Amino acid sequence: MTDRIIEISEHSGKLSVNLDNLLLECEGKTIATMPISHIGALVISNPRVIMTQAVISRLASQGGIVVICDEKFQPSAMMLPLDSHFTQSERFRKQAVAPKPLQKRIWQQIVTAKIKAQANVLTEMTGSDRGLTLLAVRVTSGDTGNIEAQAAQRYWPALFSDKTFRRNRYANDQNRLLNYGYAILRALTARAICGAGLHPSLGVNHHNKYDNFCLASDIMEPFRPLVDKAVALLIRKIGTDAQLNTAIKKKIIEALLSTFYIDGEERALFSILARAASSLADVYSSTRKKLSLPAL
Repeated sequence: MTDRIIEISEHSGKLSVNLDNLLLECEGKTIATMPISHIGALVISNPRVIMTQAVISRLASQGGIVVICDEKFQPSAMMLPLDSHFTQSERFRKQAVAPKPLQKRIWQQIVTAKIKAQANVLTEMTGSDRGLTLLAVRVTSGDTGNIEAQAAQRYWPALFSDKTFRRNRYANDQNRLLNYGYAILRALTARAICGAGLHPSLGVNHHNKYDNFCLASDIMEPFRPLVDKAVALLIRKIGTDAQLNTAIKKKIIEALLSTFYIDGEERALFSILARAASSLADVYSSTRKKLSLPAL
């Protein structure tokens, strides 16, 4: 799988499958086509797009996901493959019975990796990590000292050069762009989790009975700074009132399609997320102690 993210926002029409290719038809004419095996995520942002059952079925069989956006172009639903790992039921069981101390140690690793990633972004964007590298060392099991929140208080104002900025998903500023990027990242993470044979609703730290993707919310934490950096660069050029249009969404998606050099290897985010999810399954199975959360 090539793992491309395809968003359909400008064109209305019908999505169908022909000979393992995805077809977009408008007024009876085919205007775009792509092999199903090349698609990692299909994002539908146009309310006048319809699709056949075969589109969803074929994408699922290839491990792809479908993301549906609302009238504000914010992702509102996603569809994931159900059967994507040969030992899925066994991994579900081990995940469900994981002891609390183990969950706390896993969360410690996730928060530490997130703060280090934030420190890297600040260093690159502003020339200083604002002390986040030292904060990362202080994260304890379960982050009982709430170091994650302390880091956020330094991180957000520094990233956007705005002492008043706060992360608020309902705010009508650059938070809208962050929301969009995080939703796409969350969908990609959920896909990796399912591919590793884990259940996306059984979280490590996030526990919300109304959230079917708690584990995705956990695992994506160290990768959020990828979106943060993309949005910060856009805000520098356009301003905080930037509209979430096709060009902006394209830039955010491009940040998630970047390749990264890790241990001398060039890897895509899809591959990195898959390894992170697989390493968590191994931790639950007691075959390893630490997650694979590389600094990007």
